Amino acid sequence: MIDEGYIKYQCHWNNISAIAQADIIELNQWRSKLYNLGLIGEYDNGIGFGNLSIRIPQSEHLIISGTQTGGIPELTAEHYTKVTDFDWYKNYVTCQGLIKASSETLTHGAIYVAQADVNAVIHVHHGKLWRKLIDRVPTTNPNCAYGTPEMAEDIVRLCQELQPQTKKIIVMSGHEEGILTFGQTLEEAGNILLDVLHPS
Repeated sequence: MIDEGYIKYQCHWNNISAIAQADIIELNQWRSKLYNLGLIGEYDNGIGFGNLSIRIPQSEHLIISGTQTGGIPELTAEHYTKVTDFDWYKNYVTCQGLIKASSETLTHGAIYVAQADVNAVIHVHHGKLWRKLIDRVPTTNPNCAYGTPEMAEDIVRLCQELQPQTKKIIVMSGHEEGILTFGQTLEEAGNILLDVLHPS
């Protein structure tokens, strides 16, 4: 059963202006690559999947692709939003842009909180890879649904258990086909994903 890609958190949304185009150049390059590989997209029932984010340097803010953008082939600045605050214990996200933040924002935020050196997070769907990696790499509790405080807390737990030499990848057991990679840069997060997708 594929989860529906709707927002489960309380969203405090300020839609005053779009994200600056200059802030999304690398995000969009990786997003296009992942879309073309089918790792971000839309299911036959119209539900989109996959998102990515970066931490804004010298801040606690992040830029993330917006909700229900998975099926759009090419994103523009209007499809991204800046997250200025979040709290999974209180289950809320504050964001600004022309679109609400992804339903997975609390999951991304949990990784940034747990891993101070991480500046990029990628979330994709791939059924075959998900089945191959489940319980072979750090894997969330199957009772934790996507976009929930419980998922965020389990992500923090896994991140704290990661050894420094461990690849930064997590399988979302309770979110069918969901895989997360993360790193100091988008390139690192993206290459971790590509390496497990096409091992040499």
